[in-house]
Amino acid sequence: MDRFEGRCWLDWWANSSTLLGSVEVAVDIAATDAGWRARGCLVSDEDQEPFAFLIDLDPVFLLRFEDGSSVAVTVCPGGHRDFVLTEHAGPLRRSVENRIALE
Repeated sequence: MDRFEGRCWLDWWANSSTLLGSVEVAVDIAATDAGWRARGCLVSDEDQEPFAFLIDLDPVFLLRFEDGSSVAVTVCPGGHRDFVLTEHAGPLRRSVENRIALE
């Protein structure tokens, strides 16, 4: 496969059993001499705030295809709903800390 264009989901897992968020995305993935390059955008404007929140916590997501296969990616936000994906080479289990100030 030299190119994939279609809809997928970016899943953000809090741990191995808790899916904290999932957003539908349109992606364009192309093979390159160095591996692959991928760009995408959110399908729905309503997903913008929750998606940005999850990226701020940790930009590592699982890119899930319709057939159930997935690959770990790092999301680099672009413009309005756009982003660039790179393959995540590190461990999937990572420590995330978030504090909410209560007044």
